Amino acid sequence: MDAIKEKHRKKSANTSLEFIRSTMDRIDWSSRLIGIKGARGVGKTTLMLQYIKTHYPNDPLVLYVSLDDIYFSDNHLIDFAIQFAKQGGTRLFLDEVHKYPNWSQEIKNIYDDLPELQVVFTGSSLLEIINARADLSRRAVIYKMQGLSYREYLGLTLKLNLPSFSLEDMLTHATGITEQIIGKVKPLQYFSRYLSGGYYPYFQENELLYHMRVGEVVNMIIELELPLLRGVDVAYTSRLKQLLLIIAQSAPFIPNISKLSERIGINRTTLIMYLNYLQEAGLTRNLYKEAFGITKLQKPEKIFLENSNLATTFPNEQTNIGNVRETFFANQTSYEHLLTFPEKGDFLVDGKYLFEIGSRQKSRKQISGIENSFVAADELEFGFDNKIPLWLFGFLY
Repeated sequence: MDAIKEKHRKKSANTSLEFIRSTMDRIDWSSRLIGIKGARGVGKTTLMLQYIKTHYPNDPLVLYVSLDDIYFSDNHLIDFAIQFAKQGGTRLFLDEVHKYPNWSQEIKNIYDDLPELQVVFTGSSLLEIINARADLSRRAVIYKMQGLSYREYLGLTLKLNLPSFSLEDMLTHATGITEQIIGKVKPLQYFSRYLSGGYYPYFQENELLYHMRVGEVVNMIIELELPLLRGVDVAYTSRLKQLLLIIAQSAPFIPNISKLSERIGINRTTLIMYLNYLQEAGLTRNLYKEAFGITKLQKPEKIFLENSNLATTFPNEQTNIGNVRETFFANQTSYEHLLTFPEKGDFLVDGKYLFEIGSRQKSRKQISGIENSFVAADELEFGFDNKIPLWLFGFLY
């Protein structure tokens, strides 16, 4: 226990408060059991330590511990929590819970047996978090943490405090908002850099190794997590990587399941299941016609990579710019809004707003005459009428 407390103090002392993700303000920290899920590298550990340092500096009744600590190779989490509570502990922050066997059951027991103890936990294995929902249902409030928005990337890179805006404000006041932002930064100057290598905060550590690290995460999910947690045949993992490459090269990817299953050698039913698993694992984003009632055997209308940085991670030089644009839009807007596949245009947001994505020359021809329809245009600095700069959707969070 003392050794873990010492590690907590060192980590807290070395945690910078210079830049704090917007997720901090979206979490109701008063709940007794809070989960923060998100892909590896999005900053969950840093956020947790920043919250502790900001609200409970040097508080001996608050403790951060990573469950990949060697201590837990020979000790149970539930016993540790009981001991901490007996010493007067009130708040326990558990990091990397997916690295501890049977973590969800023991956290459930902590919640039920130690009502005086608040628990906050993070997990990087999205598949593990999904599996744990049955154990933690009706107990935990789970929050999703995405990678950096374009606004956060600019704030972190340029040390700027830039505001976020609601989608409704953007659609109503695009011109005034873009003028406000451009008064502080030239957004097009950094946009392509963000699209290729600015989604995960660790771009700051070593930009040259950035895509290698992203690739390692992808490989771990496909080669280890999917076979272990979803029963994916190990013989098919190389074909799933091939599928991700095909998605990155498409403009965008509209799956023909029969042709695709023949091309990569997986039968139709299995392929649709695997497409669902890739989305669960946070590697792709599947777009359906309907928002609800989606089954694991339902074919998506379009498939995107989860974020634009993944497209530049794969060893190819055929990444389609139209795909990258739509991937960015889908990634940034779906964080707080519901996206579906429309009859016309590229995206229907919240069942109300229709969007066509393209270059600055993109016209409204395909969505002409449709109420609440807009063009999100790349290479455009200012917004006007129903044409909104694509980069501006990076200011939603």
